[in-house]
Amino acid sequence: MKVPLLDLRPPLEELRNEIVEAVTQVIDSTRYIMGPEIDGLEKEISAYCGTNDAVGVSSGTDALLLALMVLDVGPGDFVLTSNFSFFATAGVVARLHATPVFVDIDPQTLNIDPESLSRVLAEMDSQTRKRVKAIIPVHLYGQCADMEAILKISSEYNIPVIEDGAQAIGAECEIDGQIRSAGSSGDFGCFSFFPSKNLGGVGDGGIVTVNNSEMADQLRLKRVHGGERKYYHRVIGGNFRLDPIQAAVIRVKLPHLNKWHRQRQDNAEHYNKLFAEKDLGGKVRTPFVGHSDNLQNPHIYNQYVIKAERRDELQSFLAENDIASEVYYPLPFHLQECFLHLGGKTGDFPVSEAAAEEVLALPVYPGMTKEMRETVVEQIAKYYQS
Repeated sequence: MKVPLLDLRPPLEELRNEIVEAVTQVIDSTRYIMGPEIDGLEKEISAYCGTNDAVGVSSGTDALLLALMVLDVGPGDFVLTSNFSFFATAGVVARLHATPVFVDIDPQTLNIDPESLSRVLAEMDSQTRKRVKAIIPVHLYGQCADMEAILKISSEYNIPVIEDGAQAIGAECEIDGQIRSAGSSGDFGCFSFFPSKNLGGVGDGGIVTVNNSEMADQLRLKRVHGGERKYYHRVIGGNFRLDPIQAAVIRVKLPHLNKWHRQRQDNAEHYNKLFAEKDLGGKVRTPFVGHSDNLQNPHIYNQYVIKAERRDELQSFLAENDIASEVYYPLPFHLQECFLHLGGKTGDFPVSEAAAEEVLALPVYPGMTKEMRETVVEQIAKYYQS
């Protein structure tokens, strides 16, 4: 049986007529830049995430970049973030000629480790610490970082927090006894509508959630080259507009998002059961979920990521048997060629380095069949038992 890593057709077929109608309406309107679809999506996403506002942008990467620009991050500044994430998280910092400061991850969730974050800040001298403009926790794979601990640290040092929620829209955490959605507790929440995300469009797109109205105004201003009216520019911005066709597609999909979350969660639970039945002696470790019983979505499984012994050989074996998988991510930031000038070397971030050697994402998309999941686990068991 052939098992792809992702198949976008099941949700597309389910909503094809609505999507085509929504896109056609945009085309027929001739409103191809900004307009009512953007306004409508911003209201709906802010309501879904539990924030006061949301600002549609051109991609998840640009969501992060724009948030940093609103905080006036630039040369000589530092931004603390996870050492283990998609490149954009650190790349946007470098694009503004600031310096990313990497923090090791928790060995269970693989999200930024609050103890390491606190230690990095404590070890800085006072002058360096004053130049830290932001902390970017990443809600990796669909599970929130420990925001309660991170917010306490950010409050102690008065540092803004930008949540990288590209993989985690709708994921929940608990802060001081209150259930909070990803992107609602930091100063900014940055999301991606890349097609492979739980809430994906038909191209690039993103959004920034925000509670502070002045920051929302700044996001909107910088989204259009810093111009409050045409050809008059108060500040430097960029072209970070969300395409209304993408907004229209996302608006059709949003009411179905929690249903798709549940399907991914059901798939993950089935995987967990199948792996437990195989009893592979610790050679495969299923995803850790640090959840509270109060949460409906402690993990939304944008990826279902196992830790596997002899990971590369296992991946090759699966590929030979028509089962797709992916490594998110094979190299931590401190060892990326473009960041070697920062002085990172092997051994500096042991948890990140170990994760990069072990993680393997298995198919978990809505529309997967029971037989597909059974085939995936059967083949993994066959590899380790042969």
